[in-house]
Parts: sequence; structure tokens; C-alpha cells
Amino acid sequence: MPRVTSADIARAAGVSRTTVSYVLNDTPGASVSDATRQRIHAAAERLGYAPSAAARALRRGRSDLVVAVLPDWPVGPVVEGLLDHLTDALAARGLFVLVHHHRDSRALADLWRAVTPLAVVGLAPFAPDDARAMTRAGIRVVGAVEPADAAGTGDFDASQRGIGALQAGHLAAAGHTRIGYVTTDDPRLGRFAEARLAGLRAACAERGMAEPATVAVRTGEPATAAVRSLSGAGVTAVAAYNDEVALAVLAGAREAGVPVPSRLAVIGVDDSPGARVAAPPLTTVAQPVARQAEHLATEVLAALDGRDAPPWPDDGARVVVRASA
Repeated sequence: MPRVTSADIARAAGVSRTTVSYVLNDTPGASVSDATRQRIHAAAERLGYAPSAAARALRRGRSDLVVAVLPDWPVGPVVEGLLDHLTDALAARGLFVLVHHHRDSRALADLWRAVTPLAVVGLAPFAPDDARAMTRAGIRVVGAVEPADAAGTGDFDASQRGIGALQAGHLAAAGHTRIGYVTTDDPRLGRFAEARLAGLRAACAERGMAEPATVAVRTGEPATAAVRSLSGAGVTAVAAYNDEVALAVLAGAREAGVPVPSRLAVIGVDDSPGARVAAPPLTTVAQPVARQAEHLATEVLAALDGRDAPPWPDDGARVVVRASA
């Protein structure tokens, strides 16, 4: 079906294209009667007219669009919650959020050239060339986290290590001295998993506890073999990479005949909806998604207003205690 143009609206309303342009673009100082304005808007609505975002951005000198670039990660409850809160926060400023799930098969430049965004928010660090190109094009570039360095001292790595430390602290306080770490076999999540394991290891070492026994599992099916292996090695508590992995551990424990929490305590990460209705309900680490999203929105608005962004907020992750640990 051909796209409706201003010429179509002009014919339907019986006016010139110039008059249609004045009305649809709300041109200041244009002398157009209220009746004519109503007739043009009615014709546009009847014909299903949709203005070109690119043309509107060109006329106004800016876009109302913020692109959130999601790396090649599985989309779980934390990312979904972050994007939801970010959308609400920016909508209050009259901005729209477009989520782009990026793949390496196409250059990021293809995206921003097509949609002409006002700003681009990265949920992971941008490649330096991409960031420079967007900045040269007048696009505000907002990064969610610092790039990781060789020592893993950036905000991102520190927050992920803190999650592992929280898991270890909770299990140690309950009297467990031999902890297992059950992680995902999804290579896309390796950076998260390794940072959380590093935090778990460090916290165990500080308490004089043994090195955590580590095993990777496939999510979506019971981790029965992993539970049997860990239980046989004297592990009495599992720190899972996330709630999805923890639910696989709970299912595996049922199949293996290992009662939770009397013989095996389990703690996850994310405080997902499934954690609350698990059998038994899952102890987990909740991340401050709303605070992180509000900070990202503040960074975007600071960039648009030419102000310095505030520092990344203190982590704020916390343990939500339920029956599994």
C-alpha cells in the first residue's frame, strides 16, 4: 500500500500542500483558520497519515528518539525491568525509546544512520570507533558501564563481584563451609558469570573457606547430575549464577532425592517472578533495577542539557531470604 503524503491530504481537504505543511508541522506564525486546521487534521486521520520520523527530525533539528543498544545477551527479568523503567523515565521528558538487540553481523552505524536518534544508550561499552562516529554525527552517547580493564576494576565488574560476595556471605552466616557455584553454559554470559564467581571466591577465601566447586549446567532442564556431583563432594550450599540456574538446581535436587534446604541450600540472583513460587521459594539476590534505570535516564538528560552526569550509584543489591536458603 503506497504511503500517504501531504499531497493526498491536500487533495482530500481541498487546500494547498503549503497549507497542509503549515498545519501538520505547527509552523509558528502561519495564518490558517481553525476550521481549515480541523479539516486538515480530519483528512490526515481518515487517510492514516504517518509523518516521517527522519523528515521531522531534519525539520526540527533533533529527534525524539533514544536508542538503547542491547548486546548479544539473553533477555531476562533484570534487563526487561531496566528497559521498562528507562522507557517510563524518558517518556516523562517526551522521549521515545527504541531497543536494538545488536548482532556483530551488521555495523552499529547502519542503525543510527537509519533512525537518526537524539541519543544512544549502551548497556555494555561501545567500540571506540562507534562512539567517535556517533559523537561526530551529533548523537549523544551514554554508556551504562565503564569498559572492563585487565584488572576488572570497572563499575560493572565490581557490581557483579559484589553479587557473588553477597551470596557467599549469606550462606556462610547460615553455617555453610563448603559452597558450590553452578553457572550457565551460555558463552554470551561469560563476563557476568566469571565476575560473580570471582566475588564468591574472594568472599570464601576471606572467611577461610574452601575454593567453591564449580559446574556449568544447561538451563531449562533439571541439573540432576550437578547436584549429585556437588553433594558427593561435600557441598552443602549452592550459589547459582541466576534464578534460572537456581531453579534448574532445585529441580535436580528433587530428582536426586536431595532435600532443600536441609541437605542443600540454594541461592540465586535476580529475584525473578519464578523465584517466589518455586518449591521451596528461592532465596535470591535482588538488583536495584529501578535505581539503575533512573540513573541511565539522568545520564541521557544530562547529556542533552550539556550537564555532567552524576556518578554511578552505589550498588544496592540485597539478599531476599526465602525457604531455599
